[in-house]
Amino acid sequence: MRLFLCEKPSQAKDIAKVLGATRRGDGCWQGTDVCVTWCIGHLLETAPPDSYDARYKRWSLDDLPIIPGQWKMLVKPKTASQFKAVKRLLGEARELVIATDADREGEMIARELVEHCRYRGPIQRLWLSALDDASIRKALAKLLPGSETFSLYHSALGRSRADWLIGMNMSRLFTLLGRQSGYQGVLPVGRVQTPTLRLVVDRDRSIADFVPVPFWAIDVQLEHAGSLFNAQWRAPEDACDEQARCLNQSLAQQAAADMAAAGSAQVSKLATERVREAAPLPFDLGTLQEICSKKFGYGAQETLDIAQALYETHKLITYPRSDCGFLPMSQHAEAPAILAALQRADASLAPLQAHLQPQRRSRAWNDAKVSAHHGIIPTAAASDPARLPPKYKAVYTLIRARYLAQFLPNHEYDRTQADFDCAGHALRAVGKQIVEPGWRRALPEALTPAKGREAPPAQVLPALQQGQACAVRNVQLKDLWTQPPKPFTEGDLIKAMKNVAKLVDDPKLKQKLKETTGIGTEATRASIIQGLLDRGYLVKNGKALAATPAAFSLIDAVPRAIADPGTTAIWEQALDMVQSGEMTLEEFVARQSAWMGKLVERCSGMRMTISGPLAPAGGKKAPWSKKRRSGTKAKAAEGKPKAAKPRVARRKATT
Repeated sequence: MRLFLCEKPSQAKDIAKVLGATRRGDGCWQGTDVCVTWCIGHLLETAPPDSYDARYKRWSLDDLPIIPGQWKMLVKPKTASQFKAVKRLLGEARELVIATDADREGEMIARELVEHCRYRGPIQRLWLSALDDASIRKALAKLLPGSETFSLYHSALGRSRADWLIGMNMSRLFTLLGRQSGYQGVLPVGRVQTPTLRLVVDRDRSIADFVPVPFWAIDVQLEHAGSLFNAQWRAPEDACDEQARCLNQSLAQQAAADMAAAGSAQVSKLATERVREAAPLPFDLGTLQEICSKKFGYGAQETLDIAQALYETHKLITYPRSDCGFLPMSQHAEAPAILAALQRADASLAPLQAHLQPQRRSRAWNDAKVSAHHGIIPTAAASDPARLPPKYKAVYTLIRARYLAQFLPNHEYDRTQADFDCAGHALRAVGKQIVEPGWRRALPEALTPAKGREAPPAQVLPALQQGQACAVRNVQLKDLWTQPPKPFTEGDLIKAMKNVAKLVDDPKLKQKLKETTGIGTEATRASIIQGLLDRGYLVKNGKALAATPAAFSLIDAVPRAIADPGTTAIWEQALDMVQSGEMTLEEFVARQSAWMGKLVERCSGMRMTISGPLAPAGGKKAPWSKKRRSGTKAKAAEGKPKAAKPRVARRKATT
């Protein structure tokens, strides 16, 4: 029997259908000499400390660090029946095809079962990026030898064991230190969650410490040949800060008075350039989460869940947990069929038909930049978005629009910059005249790049010539204040996790974080953020995230290396060496164990103070994560003290 091992039941059902395995068995689909079974995520889990020694049931500083000599895996109780079915089928199989998700984690889900159940037969790998019938058949025709992806397993296993060492040892250590100061809750620490928490703590501190500074700007309305347009005053450099904002009130007041009295402004310089904008890349998951958070207010996990359903249940998009927006050249041949299917499914796309160029190859088609997964795009199994639930429709429409944009011309416009002299003061007006809408025809407003806080609105300038005089119709002196950084939204935090390399000084680590797209993975970032919310480290105020008092206390207490994203980069460098065979899994884990021992030794004698309570046990949300009505106070669960207000005070800057 040839056995296909999938990651999820829905994935197994789709593959079984193509293979003709339509008879339902115990935890599997059966066909002629073929069987398709599934996991439900990880069927195995790394054993907890007390599985190695019963004394670890009681938390004690004297027992740290806990470092297993021989790592153990346990069957997850909730999915034990499916494990039993998979184990039986592995025992009966003469050949195994691993068909879990095509990434490091998917490889580990399958290989840990292979090892635990002692399967020793031949192994092949099915590498899938979409679950429509055509994509499955294409992948089945190009099965990889199992040895080609085996190194992904050791890389994932190294990451998993290193995470266990940090989570088990550091969480116990800081929880015990917290108890010494009177706090009785658990203080979880993790390799990705703690640097992520630090991002929010640092942002909240910068908001709290922000001191607004006044500055002045002048908008001048000009007229030429009956057309009104706006120009902005350009203050002298010595009166401005590094962002060209005028800090001299009297100078601004005098300039406004002078220009109002002058009555006209003369064109001193005029320049027009043709700007060509290429289409944005298809979505990777992080960018999709960022856009959905910003435009629709969807949470990161909510966006992932919707995308996963569009992939698994509706078969409308390719694999969503991708960290790459580029597409392989081989996929370009499928474009005409996908475009035709999209247009047949949705009549509202008819106006695009005359402009779409199926043969066009945008910058997205680049084999050199495609990682394990390509950008998220629609499949040929197209459907009218109107048939989807509203949120599913919104996400699918965005993904579809980015794909359609690849087959439309560049967006082109003429940008005109006109400089004026008005009573000895400099003005500048910028105009934009669209020449070719191009790919923007496909994009809904939600995908249009947002303007900056102080960016002037787009306008069309009248025909001007150097030396011409334009009448001054209105002069507006604006009294403004500098703005504090914005609090993170979930989408912003996803983006910050991806671009965390900006915060690292070491050039090698910075480059590594760029290569690995930051901290966490596309598949895990949403759950990391949700975990921080559930544990009471973060709270949501509308879209905005804020750190709780306990978050500040923990970040101040943990070793800098634990909260430093550069540590992840060092790990990833080592895991790359494991994957390439330059370092063994055992050597990697030994290094992590030695490092953990040094951290425990250094921190075990420290004193820490927890400013406020965390979430109650059982994964429930912290009381203060719920919206409070005016005059009410939420109490912590289990008779604990009232939740203190976060120490971060927010100053509102006026404009």
